[in-house]
Amino acid sequence: MLSNRTAWLLTLLLACVFGLLLVWPVARVISGGFYVNGRLTAHYLLGVFRNPIYAEGLFNSLRIAFGATALAASFALPLAWLAHTFTFRGQRLFTALLLVPMVLPPFVGAIGFMQIFSPYGMLNALLGCGPVDWFGHSRYFGVVLLQALSFYPILYLNVAAALANIDPALEEAAQNLGANGWTRLRRITLPLVMPGLFAGGTLVFIACFTELGTPLIMNYSRCAAVQVYDELKEISASPFPYALVTVVLVASVALYTLSRVLFGGRAYAMQAKAASPHTPTRVSGAKGVLLALPFLAITLLALMPHAGVLLTSFSVPGAWYRTVLPAQFTTANYAEALGHAMTLDAIRNSLLFSSLAVLFNLVLGVAVAWVVVRSRIRARGVLDAMAMIPLAVPGLVMAFGFIAVSASLAGLPQLQGMPRLAAVLDVRVNPTLFLVIAYAVRRLPYMVRAAVAGLQQTSTALEEAGANLGATPLAVLRRITLPLIMANLIAGTLLAFAFSMLEVSDSLMLAQKMAYYPITKTIFELFQLVGIGRYLAAALGVWAMLFLTITIAGSSLLLGKKLGALFRA
Repeated sequence: MLSNRTAWLLTLLLACVFGLLLVWPVARVISGGFYVNGRLTAHYLLGVFRNPIYAEGLFNSLRIAFGATALAASFALPLAWLAHTFTFRGQRLFTALLLVPMVLPPFVGAIGFMQIFSPYGMLNALLGCGPVDWFGHSRYFGVVLLQALSFYPILYLNVAAALANIDPALEEAAQNLGANGWTRLRRITLPLVMPGLFAGGTLVFIACFTELGTPLIMNYSRCAAVQVYDELKEISASPFPYALVTVVLVASVALYTLSRVLFGGRAYAMQAKAASPHTPTRVSGAKGVLLALPFLAITLLALMPHAGVLLTSFSVPGAWYRTVLPAQFTTANYAEALGHAMTLDAIRNSLLFSSLAVLFNLVLGVAVAWVVVRSRIRARGVLDAMAMIPLAVPGLVMAFGFIAVSASLAGLPQLQGMPRLAAVLDVRVNPTLFLVIAYAVRRLPYMVRAAVAGLQQTSTALEEAGANLGATPLAVLRRITLPLIMANLIAGTLLAFAFSMLEVSDSLMLAQKMAYYPITKTIFELFQLVGIGRYLAAALGVWAMLFLTITIAGSSLLLGKKLGALFRA
């Protein structure tokens, strides 16, 4: 157990780090829209709503978020309930396949999605009809469907965990009082899983509201995320981009806060562990097949973008036109993609940025978890909440904030005689520092939750014995605590590293010079090349898919059912 003095020192130090890396960029964004020419004004903030283009973008982003979240919930909630209530042959395989969409960033999946549903793509060729544009010129329905298929696993993990925590004695008591299955579901099960559903839904809503890559790839430009991306060139000339990002930030934080207020205090309704184990109903034969069909249908639907990316990566350029499958296959796209001038540097950059971010994450995450679990100071709850704030602050906002911070630092006269330091602090010259910080801050909740889970499972007896023998708190941490929670730390590290490698918003916005492009920025730039671009981008996307598959599988083996805790608000 940490002494109060050590815990307070760590808390103050961590608070300074959070203030510098999280609060400062956010405050810089807000002040840029409110504090103009030395005075406070709401003119530009109100101007966002008065400008019909900005207003339409915000409205469209809300439409995307509501539509994608509702669709994702319609996928996740029934499947989680079926998996909890029944057991059937092949269930473990089907539930594992439900998590497959997590291995592909949605903006990469958009490449295969467009190939399947384009007027001259696979679906029209399969149906034998004319050039039908299934998503229309607005692309709204395509963006909603793709994001729902990408993010529903987060909702599924949250709901499945909430169902597992319900004490079956409650439902048995209701059944003994004459309540039928529908009544028990409506009056007991749904209210008890609502905190988990709303927590997961909040994360999905914020992710869809601020997702940048998918609308860019699908050419859906009238949404707030793309408008912020397009306004980067005006960041030093106009307060309107700051005001627009402030509105996006306020909307995201308000929703996250609302979920915590409405449902954070209702966790008492579900016990941390059920008093008696839940026993699902065993189903076999035809009924088992019928139960497996919804899992199979959602899995096949969710795998469509992956299949489209895979087929595109092996297609000869121009050979997949008005046909169900590519007319000619080749592996040359992989060779050319890996040999492209941008690709090798991008892989090297992503490895460097992500490795540095994970090292920073590891130190910060263990320190936060150590205070939260192994101390009794009142501020530990505040520190834990502060570490979770990146879940509520979109990457789009953080990236814009770092660009604003960089612009203000680059303009300092004190840096005029220090060109090397000025280059490091100028994101337009060298974005390495800000990309590493952005990746680390965005993925910090994963590391904190993994470390907290490990510490909660580890008895304090060995740590207390070490302290009684005269070991310092640092020695106890290094020699006893860290080895005991190493599996959790490795799992958190793998996930933080993988998702940093494939981070979209930060990469697209912060990497402005080709020499510093990470993988996701390179995929986006390759996609825009005329002719062969989408095929090279798909080949790199398959590499990214395989990489994330291996890391999530490894993390799942280490964390087991606790993997879902890393994706909860």
